[in-house]
Amino acid sequence: MADVYVVGDSIVSSLGFSSDENLGNIINGIGGIKTCTDKSLSPEAFPASQVDDQRLIKKFQALNPEKEYTRFEQLLIVSMHDALSKTSIDPTSEETLFVISTTKGNIDLHDKEKKKAYDPERIHLWAAAAEVGAFFKNPNTPVVISNACISGVLAIVTAAGLIRQGQYKNAIVAGADILSHFVVSGFQSFLSLSPQPCRPFDKNRDGLSLGEGAGCIVLSNDAGNKSKITVAGGSCNNDANHISGPSRTGEGLYLAIKQALKSTGIDPGEVGFISAHGTATPFNDEMESISIARHNMHNIPVNSMKGYWGHTLGAAGIIETVAAIHSLRNNILIPTKGYSEHGVSEPIRVISELSEKKLTNCLKIASGFGGCNAALILQKK
Repeated sequence: MADVYVVGDSIVSSLGFSSDENLGNIINGIGGIKTCTDKSLSPEAFPASQVDDQRLIKKFQALNPEKEYTRFEQLLIVSMHDALSKTSIDPTSEETLFVISTTKGNIDLHDKEKKKAYDPERIHLWAAAAEVGAFFKNPNTPVVISNACISGVLAIVTAAGLIRQGQYKNAIVAGADILSHFVVSGFQSFLSLSPQPCRPFDKNRDGLSLGEGAGCIVLSNDAGNKSKITVAGGSCNNDANHISGPSRTGEGLYLAIKQALKSTGIDPGEVGFISAHGTATPFNDEMESISIARHNMHNIPVNSMKGYWGHTLGAAGIIETVAAIHSLRNNILIPTKGYSEHGVSEPIRVISELSEKKLTNCLKIASGFGGCNAALILQKK
């Protein structure tokens, strides 16, 4: 079966409107989580990672849109356009598939005033994805992946599988989610939001930070002139433990990692580093550490990117994979922002300082509500 190459990528977040801008800020230790005082999101101030609205509007208008698009759709389009600009991929080709990852899509269209401005069908994920595909004049029906917080990683695994099977030559995989009253109030009801920027794997962590943004990865069976980083394999698994709580034994994630490694023939000890989900909630971080330890990967460097962007839901798996791609390409290990004192039961090796390491592969993992888990392997050829 064909190799699947990463030929373009982009991130739109609180830290910038390109992968290079985001990674540049991260390497300089800059995080995007700030105090949010938007009363439409929450009556109480809370830390969050927000995209600059004015900059988004300016970037989107520069693309000369012929109709009105929602904020969620604009994030996707701006990110996808930036990623495609780095490639020779034709988005209008039948050989190119669009794969969209999100948890809530146009959730803000439940607002009575915003609802009036758009076709009511746009609240459906398939309809929003169709609008984005139509912007790029793609003839195919977009594939929508919406499976809680593993959506982004699962979208990459799904798209890579379709290319590997020869169904498409290229895939534009993009994920996005926006902050909304619905999302914020939901996490507040779980008492899961930290009053300060989140601290993944740290002893004093006390909850997650929410974020918004978009990411895009362009995949192809032709590497072209790009440096050859591939989506070598991946897997998903469900532990069916609880509607929101992860398995205490990490069974589902353990199996997802096992299957992903098996699909590539890589031994656990050969993994260069692990990009964890790392939400900074007590149960998630503990479960991930157990899953990693069960594979005897205690000495493999591990990081979480949530301290920079917050938890961007359906975008998280995409933008964090983009960060992993750039780490792999540049042989750097990015520290876990907010981590200072080890706070999980297993002695996993959480990255605390920016460092260099010769890398040939990495493991990206994600877990979400409903017991879903996903893992993928990136490899440098």
